[in-house]
Amino acid sequence: MPYSVAVALRIVADENIPLAREAFGAFGDVVLAPGRRIDARAVASADVLAVRSVTRIDERLLAGSRVRFVGTATIGTDHVDRAYLEQHGVAFAYAPGCNARSVAEYVVAALLELELDLTRSWQGATLGIVGVGNVGSRVAVLARALGMRVLECDPPRAERDPAFGSVPLERVVAEADVITCHVPMTRTGEHVTHHLLDADAIARLRPGVVLFNSSRGGVIDDAALREACAAGRAHAVLDVWETEPDPRAAQLATVHFATPHVAGYSLDGKLAGTRMIAEALQRFLDAGEAPDPALFDTPVAEPRIDLASGGRDGVRAAVRHSYAIRDDDQRLRAALDAAGPAAADRGQAFDALRRDYPVRREFRSFVVEGAALGSEDRQVLGALGFGLADDRTAGR
Repeated sequence: MPYSVAVALRIVADENIPLAREAFGAFGDVVLAPGRRIDARAVASADVLAVRSVTRIDERLLAGSRVRFVGTATIGTDHVDRAYLEQHGVAFAYAPGCNARSVAEYVVAALLELELDLTRSWQGATLGIVGVGNVGSRVAVLARALGMRVLECDPPRAERDPAFGSVPLERVVAEADVITCHVPMTRTGEHVTHHLLDADAIARLRPGVVLFNSSRGGVIDDAALREACAAGRAHAVLDVWETEPDPRAAQLATVHFATPHVAGYSLDGKLAGTRMIAEALQRFLDAGEAPDPALFDTPVAEPRIDLASGGRDGVRAAVRHSYAIRDDDQRLRAALDAAGPAAADRGQAFDALRRDYPVRREFRSFVVEGAALGSEDRQVLGALGFGLADDRTAGR
């Protein structure tokens, strides 16, 4: 049933939700707060709660509050005790798929830089995707555009959809040159993902394998991964951490690319998340109007990319223009070095990088051109999502 009130609602929102005041302001008074500091006291008098993944939604947070609607501007919901919400009549909304493209592009950006750093080509190499939902499915499409062979592992999806061909995790471990995880964090049930890649699985990986984790810290056993990387048996790209928001120095030292839980932080993805939960709130209230879609239509300052070279270098240059993963890696390492050894200081530095994250736009926001681009280059760039200047504009 819709929830209607005669006075303005009190809405508490994570300060990292872009346009939160503009999107939710029509429904009530918006109070912004750091996500990790949204506690029982902060929500005691709130009617609506809008969060991201760093805020745990459960009885400890909500007991005694008047919250009747919770929205998370994320694709994952493992930080939300949905059973508790249902039991207590609290409406819930999330944003499935909102930043899937952003996370997939993060993987592509890292892969292309790793080709340089490891002097390896991924064309013809095998990518194992563990978790093939909104994100994993997009990763598969982009990886094939780069010329990779893809193994898809998602037993829960195979149970829901018999037509989906899920390969066993053991096969991914045995065959993949690169493995990327896109699963929720679960500790109970039939498909537990905590330490899904544990010490035993990591010991059986192919030599020189690259492991990605942009899902949840703890899906990979960080200690076992650290040992494998330190021994030169593996390489890691980590966006999430078991000890988040304090990636330990010993772990950081062994990771090839380290980022502060920002794989899905494209402006496009974050705005989509805001829009989706604002629309859900409007439906729940059955009052007022959802925000104008134009509010979330943010133009790109310089949408055209003029590439000086073709081939893989040209593709890499286009991707780097959209998202330079090395910059995020360097910012994180510098911030944590400056913070010193105290966990609280390192956590604050980590969260500040998320709060003050620079504007990042997705591949589809850009149009590429350049006389050096061949037809195959254009095909790859188009498959990755870039717009293509027509032949006359490109000087062909």
